Amino acid sequence: MPKVDLYNMKGEVVGDYQLSDNVFGVEINDLALHTVVVNQLANRRQGTQSTKTKSEVRGGGKKPWRQKGTGRARQGSIRSAQWIKGGIVLGPKPRSYKYTLPKKLKRIALKSALTSKVVENEIFVLDSLALDAIKTKSMVGVLNNLKVDSTALIVIDSGNENVIKSARNIPGVKTAFVNTINVFDILKYDKFIITKDVVEKVEEVYA
Repeated sequence: MPKVDLYNMKGEVVGDYQLSDNVFGVEINDLALHTVVVNQLANRRQGTQSTKTKSEVRGGGKKPWRQKGTGRARQGSIRSAQWIKGGIVLGPKPRSYKYTLPKKLKRIALKSALTSKVVENEIFVLDSLALDAIKTKSMVGVLNNLKVDSTALIVIDSGNENVIKSARNIPGVKTAFVNTINVFDILKYDKFIITKDVVEKVEEVYA
């Protein structure tokens, strides 16, 4: 079982913590990670882009010149695709980019992402994380104590409003709940900060 240091909010190592092999010690599946990240990014697309076809462009109802006898190429409308300000052929139209993946694949990818943080020593397990008041300076102090000088994803339990509101103005820091963590965020942020109580919930859900 992977073993990591257990920290307090002062950045002091207060002991060891055993992580579950079934969640934090699996074989990293790069294909699953790539597939799920691409799926998440596709599902976030609004799909509102739109171009006008020949029939949708304003004007062009009159034939620009007669069919024969002018020596020029025959034209039916000045809004055909070859004309300036004409319609677009096979252009994008509003559509949904969403598609689903098997739950088993998404679970494999999430476990691989969590394991990668352990392998790269980018996980911080805290004995607790609670603030008495909403204060960004307090949250910055905790991150400084842990020597986090890059982006960080903080996974907390629901209802911890002081931590959420204290961290939301810090650039490169994001908070998430157990039921909202995802592969893209875990890989995007350099450091993964989580309390031992939340680790137990993650292991309970995904083990």
